[in-house]
Amino acid sequence: MLARLAELPLLVVLLGLAGAIALVPAVYAFGVNDHEHARDFFYSALILLVLTVMLGIATAAYLPRDPARSHLAALVLAYAILPFALALPLMEALPDTSLVNAWFEMVSAFSTTGASVYPPDRLADAVHLWRATVGWFGGFLIILAAYAILAPLNLGGTEVSSGRVPGRGAAGTAQVARTADPALRLTRFALMLFPVYGSITFLLWCGLLVLGESGISALIHAMGTLSTSGITGATAFQDAGAGAGGEVLIFLCFAFAITRRALPGVRLAENRRPLLKDPELRLAALLVLSVTLILFLRHWFVATETEGDAAEVLPSFWGILFTATSFLTTTGYVSSHWQTAADWSGIGTPGLVLLGLAIMGGGTATAAGGVKLLRVYALLRHGERELEKIIHPNSIGRGGTEARRLRREGAQFAWVFFMLFATSIAVVSALLLLAGVGFEQTMVLAIAALTTTGQLAELGAAQPIAYHDLGDPVKIILGLAMVVGRLETLALLALILPSRGRR
Repeated sequence: MLARLAELPLLVVLLGLAGAIALVPAVYAFGVNDHEHARDFFYSALILLVLTVMLGIATAAYLPRDPARSHLAALVLAYAILPFALALPLMEALPDTSLVNAWFEMVSAFSTTGASVYPPDRLADAVHLWRATVGWFGGFLIILAAYAILAPLNLGGTEVSSGRVPGRGAAGTAQVARTADPALRLTRFALMLFPVYGSITFLLWCGLLVLGESGISALIHAMGTLSTSGITGATAFQDAGAGAGGEVLIFLCFAFAITRRALPGVRLAENRRPLLKDPELRLAALLVLSVTLILFLRHWFVATETEGDAAEVLPSFWGILFTATSFLTTTGYVSSHWQTAADWSGIGTPGLVLLGLAIMGGGTATAAGGVKLLRVYALLRHGERELEKIIHPNSIGRGGTEARRLRREGAQFAWVFFMLFATSIAVVSALLLLAGVGFEQTMVLAIAALTTTGQLAELGAAQPIAYHDLGDPVKIILGLAMVVGRLETLALLALILPSRGRR
């Protein structure tokens, strides 16, 4: 059966999975006697599944000329088409909503951005669970795509470590049919990654339940953590009930968004090295600890007018540490001690710091967004080597072939991506300004969309930005920006530009 499914176009399979996951909130709503929402999600699931079967029969004999680029195109089309299919259950559950709002909500969830145009108290628990399930599905899809689609084409950050031109596979791999077949790669990595991804989500859910969260809230937060969507239900994360213990569990799970090597059971050649020597993990630790210490120590060296109780020392330190790590991984959960930490540092909400952390982003081949830590690491190593050459012009770079490739070709590709990312911010900001949004709000919204960190709208500006107050043109611009931020500009360029012209 898996072999027959692998022969179908990827977009058809994803549509079928979208219909299958709609059964999750349907079962939940039926279990809590919310029969109206149970029917909405069940009927929507049936419609999507029937449509999938019809499309599967019609496309059963489809054979693409270039399977690798065909799967990349299917991934791009998934973010263009699937949000409309995912919006069907939402529009059934909310008959008074508009298509633009439903589309924006699903694009935000599917791209793991986590922005919402609906007040939490307007949505039933089944609808909140649907948003979290879509985000969880989107998080797994981008991880799977990073291994099975983007990595063979040297995209998604792989080009930094490989040193090869983005959009082209490794020379000679086309000779190995079983290795080069994207359908087989997708099946193999899906069977490898999904049990790990699902098991960690289940264990985190159980841990949050034990620590005092309600069942639906714990499940939503577990899904939001593993997918880095940061989606919450009717109860805000700060008031969920798990307390500091729940934040510690989620903090440990942030490691899966910092480095892909943290996933247990995933057989990779690079996993043979100790995890503590992983460059992304060490760079993330340096960034988070630096931000935490700067904001924490500001209480004594700069904010002399603020007063703090001795009992607020540890809560303030933890609030900064947890929130900084959360935004670095583009999750966006805020610690229950964040306000205490903001008062302790004396600068209120350090929105610019959170914006910078979100731009750096998490690890490659994870669900996190942003520029990615490996690209930042490559640029830092390149800068370090250039300083060494200024002091000792005849010195030889250390670290071996891999380190030299990272400092040269890897840093070049990282700089190209960073410039494309900055250009994307400028383009989205210009479009938002033309749509009538203020300058400060424009910068925050553009960065929030392109880094897939929707919670920046609440903490990134001096005053919180409400998505439901934005006009439809602004929502459409932000929705498209979320897709660009999720897929990355290099992947879109690799699909658009002719493959024969790249060397």
